[in-house]
Formats: sequence, C-alpha cells, structure tokens
Amino acid sequence: MATPHDALTEVPHLLLRRPVRDIASGTEGTLMAVLVENTSSAGFPERWAEIAYIRPDGGGVELSTAVANVEAL
Repeated sequence: MATPHDALTEVPHLLLRRPVRDIASGTEGTLMAVLVENTSSAGFPERWAEIAYIRPDGGGVELSTAVANVEAL
C-alpha cells in the first residue's frame, strides 16, 4: 500500500492547544498535535491511524494516544 499523501502531517482538530484528557490513561494536558501515522509493526501490513499528542500539565514528554481517546476538559 502506498503511503497516504498526508502521512506525518498535522491533521486539523477542534481541541488543538486546548486542555484535554486521555481517557485510556487519565493523563490531562494540552493537545499539541494530531498526525496520521503508520501504527503497524515491522513485517505486518500498514495500518494508518490518527494519533494525538498530549503534553501533560506541568510539561514533560508528550503522550501519544488514539485521537478517539481524547476528550475536552
């Protein structure tokens, strides 16, 4: 499968730069970006998904999660 034309580029999202929570981990922070990424392991068929990046409150390393796991605070 060919790489999607918008792979690894930012996808518009209503909650960008706003306070959010990752419902999978409970992490609260700011939604910094949503990117289209290949989430499959090496040797397996490609699987493209929108991945959200949340910067925790107080700073630190951004958490990645499925965009469906992001909710507004």
